Amino acid sequence: MQLQCGWRCRVPVALARVGGVGRTRIGPSTVRRRNAVKAMRAMVQRVASASVEVEGRIVSEIGPGLLVLVGIHDSDSDADADYICRKVLNMRLFPNENTGKAWDHSVMQKNYQVLLVSQFTLYGFLKGNKPDFHVAMGPQRAKPFYASLLDRFRNAYNSDAIKDGVFGAMMKVNLVNDGPVTMQLDSQSPKNTADAAES
Repeated sequence: MQLQCGWRCRVPVALARVGGVGRTRIGPSTVRRRNAVKAMRAMVQRVASASVEVEGRIVSEIGPGLLVLVGIHDSDSDADADYICRKVLNMRLFPNENTGKAWDHSVMQKNYQVLLVSQFTLYGFLKGNKPDFHVAMGPQRAKPFYASLLDRFRNAYNSDAIKDGVFGAMMKVNLVNDGPVTMQLDSQSPKNTADAAES
């Protein structure tokens, strides 16, 4: 069944039984809430350079590489951190100058750097015009969890090539996006789960 909402827009409407008697409509907003992503989220940007400034002082900076903004969901586990670490380090976002292929090399193959920045606002949702961050992991749990994610990156790659911001601080993040190239990763989306099983 479809709900007509304008001259071209058609939105599916699910039907479900309530109490075994009759049927009720479940609108698109309800379906979206039920299917909301519950995963670690990473916004990956290929950069020519990037830096993090706290209270007027640069605390981290990199040259060519990846700037990774990380949002930690309240339900995230070690498996989510493992997935994000593996995928970020192996994403083919860089060109191969020898073959001319545009999407051929990973950050590790190029010996570039990675700047990780914790950003709970990646799990912000608007209620009216006000942002709501209740699905993000709380700071007491998120701080050690984020530290363990950093350790994963440092152990999987060159530890000196992994930089980060200051957890919980007001940061100014400066970057020169190269391309621009920006990719979003969610650790437990159906496609990514299948991809993880195949790799």
